[in-house]
Amino acid sequence: MNIGEAAKASGISRKMIRYYEEIALLEPGRTANGYRVYAPQDIHTLRFISAARRLGFSVPDVKALLALWQDRSRSSADVKRLTDGHLRHLRARVAELNAMIATLETLAGACDGDERPDCPIINRIASTAEPDPA
Repeated sequence: MNIGEAAKASGISRKMIRYYEEIALLEPGRTANGYRVYAPQDIHTLRFISAARRLGFSVPDVKALLALWQDRSRSSADVKRLTDGHLRHLRARVAELNAMIATLETLAGACDGDERPDCPIINRIASTAEPDPA
């Protein structure tokens, strides 16, 4: 099938398919005149990539997962190790987001939201944007 058909079958845009090819996550076949041709296995691979990306895996991690998926002699310990690292990263990111939420809630609570120009939200952002005295 061509790239349009592959996009429709996989639910991934043509642009993303081309990107995945560019970064070597996918290597479709080519016709004699150079047109890409996608086999059912390519669609399966695109769906695998999409599922991994929806779980938040980075492109390098998706590449590693693809290699493990395609290696029938893989160790599930390798997959678990990669997933555990991703979980640590996600938990750290959740902690960062929770800290941002707490800060913004505090600032929003301190802001009167009236017609006056004084605003603790702007003041806090401005104070953290000022360069450190050297």
